[in-house]
Amino acid sequence: MSPSDKFALLRQQMVAKQLKARGIKDHKVLATMLSVPRERFVQQRHIDQAYTDAALQIDCEQTISQPLMVALMSETLCLTGSERVLEVGTGSGYQTAVLAHLLAKGGELFSMERHPDLARSAKERLIQLGCNDVHVLAGDGSLGWPAAAPFDRILVTAAAPHCPAALLEQLALGGKLVIPIGPRSVQTLQVFSKEMDDTVSNVKLTGCRFVPLICGGS
Repeated sequence: MSPSDKFALLRQQMVAKQLKARGIKDHKVLATMLSVPRERFVQQRHIDQAYTDAALQIDCEQTISQPLMVALMSETLCLTGSERVLEVGTGSGYQTAVLAHLLAKGGELFSMERHPDLARSAKERLIQLGCNDVHVLAGDGSLGWPAAAPFDRILVTAAAPHCPAALLEQLALGGKLVIPIGPRSVQTLQVFSKEMDDTVSNVKLTGCRFVPLICGGS
């Protein structure tokens, strides 16, 4: 079996056993997870673990999220394909690539990464995989991307003690913001929805564990 066939089989098993079997139902998300090659986003030393049911270490002491969490967060955004989306925490670019596939109908994707080296390598990787239209910026994601706001959806892939005010301000009316909230030890994945009257509602989804969101000079 060739390496590409091996990874294709592992992706199929991941979708069936880690995603479908644990409640992921959105067929667009499942199809995307089946097509995005996670092995291209992990360190070479972890390539044999690319489809394990776990987060993996990447450069700059960051992680690539567990496949189930990537699928759950993507499903929670309820994307139709035409939204303007901000991702905070590009990392190696895996979640970014999933979002790019889901927005192929004409949406626009902006992704911010605190670590310049990660932002640079993720951008190169995304271009190699045909995700040419993703806007990647190295900067403090807790401040959002004011020049590109407002956003219909915002996805934060690092944990904050509370939802950053700047991100809520940049969320469009009718928009959704998905973010893990809490300290390093105990976090909850939460959804903030901005209603058409500019009020914000909040729903807690599930426990999770992410690296901390780095704000300002911290």
